[in-house]
Amino acid sequence: MVVGVGIFMRKQRGLFALVKINLKIVGLAALCVILGAGALITAAATADGADIPVVMYHAVLKDEARHGQYVISPDEFESDLQYLRGHGYTTILVEDLIAYTQGKPLPEKPVLLTFDDGYYNNYLYAYPLAQKYQSKFVISPIGKYTDLYTDTPDENAYYSHCTWAQLKEMADSGLVEVQNHSYDLHQSDGGRLGVKKLASESDAQYKQLLTSDLQKAQDAIADKVGARPTAFVYPFGAFSKATPELVKGLGFPCTLSCEEKVCRVTRDPESLCGLGRFLRKSGISSQEFFEKKMKLGA
Repeated sequence: MVVGVGIFMRKQRGLFALVKINLKIVGLAALCVILGAGALITAAATADGADIPVVMYHAVLKDEARHGQYVISPDEFESDLQYLRGHGYTTILVEDLIAYTQGKPLPEKPVLLTFDDGYYNNYLYAYPLAQKYQSKFVISPIGKYTDLYTDTPDENAYYSHCTWAQLKEMADSGLVEVQNHSYDLHQSDGGRLGVKKLASESDAQYKQLLTSDLQKAQDAIADKVGARPTAFVYPFGAFSKATPELVKGLGFPCTLSCEEKVCRVTRDPESLCGLGRFLRKSGISSQEFFEKKMKLGA
């Protein structure tokens, strides 16, 4: 338990840092929404392309004192699932987007739900709701913490992360897809922000670091979960100029950012690079979030 509490405190400090970072990263996107994105997104998926709304969740807790920018309640998540079902949306996975670029169809109104970091409370609260509504979501764990909580089990909704067995259980259900969020680069201290390149690093050093970390996560997920990730989810949404090409070279056909935008996915595989996502915070209704924040039409 002592180990878990220590991790929780570090994660909390990282969480507050993340708030500041994300405000900078998504600020421009938010301004664009205010100035020019007033129209509702109602276009259905066609052979020519599909507007893909993507939601970004993190933690799910019952404790109201914890609710905020990165923590919602189980009731809010259930309300989101009810709203989407009631308005004709179908939850999809990254594999469906990849298949679409290869010529296969998408449902008429697709939506992608994503959970970052791989918290145990996603398994505890979000997964049973996904089963109840037969809704799909993507979960992207931090490999180091998955290893830690597998080796030292500590099922605490406030700070624990999923174990490999829990991730596999969810993946085996067909409702959950496990993607790559780095093995140990989800950090904002020590001078590096996520997978960004340090000014002091050579191109070769940076490539080696990125390759080693992402491949370690890839191998662990493939071995423990049974499916090799097809998407890389940028920690903090941060990356350097050279990062997208390096990530693509590692075999990821899809990448997810923290930029708040709805992306147009076409038959061109390149359209899966840098998909935007809308952060779901607590305290607003599902209708307000989807219709006012994301501009989704009924």
